[in-house]
Amino acid sequence: MTRETSLAALLGLGAALPLGLLLWGFTVDDALVTARVASHLAAGQGYRFNADGPVVDAVTPLGFAHLLAVGGAADPLAMLERARWLGLVAWLGAASYLGALIGPATPRTLTVLGLLALSAPLGAWAGAGMETGLVTALATLALQRGAVGALAAGVCAGLRPELLPWAVTLTVGRVLPERGVPPALGRLVLAALMAAGPALAVALVRLGIFGTAAPLALLAKPADLEHGLRYALSALVLGGVPLLLVAPRALLRAGREAQVLVAAVAAHFVAMLLAGGDWMALFRLLVPVLPTALLAAARLSPHASAPWFFARAVLAAALSVVVLVSTGWPARSVLSHRRALIERARPVLAEARQVATLDAGWVGAATPATVLDLAGVTDPVVAALPGGHTTKRIPDALLTERGADVWVLLLAPGAKLEADWRGAQFARGVEHRLASLPLAAEYELAAELPLGGTQQSYVVLRRKR
Repeated sequence: MTRETSLAALLGLGAALPLGLLLWGFTVDDALVTARVASHLAAGQGYRFNADGPVVDAVTPLGFAHLLAVGGAADPLAMLERARWLGLVAWLGAASYLGALIGPATPRTLTVLGLLALSAPLGAWAGAGMETGLVTALATLALQRGAVGALAAGVCAGLRPELLPWAVTLTVGRVLPERGVPPALGRLVLAALMAAGPALAVALVRLGIFGTAAPLALLAKPADLEHGLRYALSALVLGGVPLLLVAPRALLRAGREAQVLVAAVAAHFVAMLLAGGDWMALFRLLVPVLPTALLAAARLSPHASAPWFFARAVLAAALSVVVLVSTGWPARSVLSHRRALIERARPVLAEARQVATLDAGWVGAATPATVLDLAGVTDPVVAALPGGHTTKRIPDALLTERGADVWVLLLAPGAKLEADWRGAQFARGVEHRLASLPLAAEYELAAELPLGGTQQSYVVLRRKR
């Protein structure tokens, strides 16, 4: 490695490190779902969300929970920390490699790295405790030309199915011949197989174990094209880096490499639209392709006129700061608030046998009891019910059959408990439905647990004895 390349790698690391540390406290409830599965795996209880429940496809990146379990037995919160460190370290290493790929320090490459330094999505999701940090690192490795890069792209698609169009576009695009040269069919087929093979293998494993090739999350959270369109447009505008790729003249003048990188990012935007977007903050679905977008921006920059390049960069930087201040900065407190909520909930849930809730992640970390996931992310029966992610039509019969003796429901922002709890305003459709069921009359208020950082509270309802 030359001195120039080493300096570029250090610049990449230096750009990624500050926000990785500043936003270290960000996480999401789904990360604790993965952590609970990993905890059961490490304890020898199998690939289960509930220790006494069935083997279930509760984690979209099949294999990630197994990776966490390699470190030995631990409770869900400890598993979460393991996942957070894994993601952050993987991303910091990848950012160093990305800096080396972007190349020597020039005003334009430094501008691109400046946008990396301002990217709240990259900084927050690296240490959020989900697979995103690891997948983003692999997606950065995929920018290497040749078999290693192609296989890394394929592994990304195996872990996150929505990355398949990006992986195929990137790998196949790089082996396409120049104009006038006949395509080498064997090379094209091999590239496509390396990009799509891992995703196909994971689908076959899912089919053999769970009876369906698609992730359970796809059934639990059906795609909504309108929401997907809003998500993709928001990611384009507020994601910062992608704005540098909206440069048609520079794209026409650029070489094949830059064009393939931009095409791969564009393919992923289509995939996000078709997937219906995502409910999690800071554009989780966009994050793995941001290194591709950064490298594409660096490759396009010499072909763009200086005024237009820096104007786009200033706009992208300003929007990145808005996202960092409005969403990223408050999000750094999510984990501390979740930990406090879990500690408050533990004595309240100590005697619970089965807990029905929409937020299975933190509840599953607060109690070893069986959790009835009202969103269906960890429960195929609930996932198949009519309704969206937060609006499943849960029937009385299912609650009775499962023997849910405790309900944990979230109040709407600013809502107060009524004398009869059933008259309160709840945050989501599932909770409104439960409150309106005849069965609700059999439950009484056991506790109210404030959710730190918000004007909301959870209510814990216990079946009358």
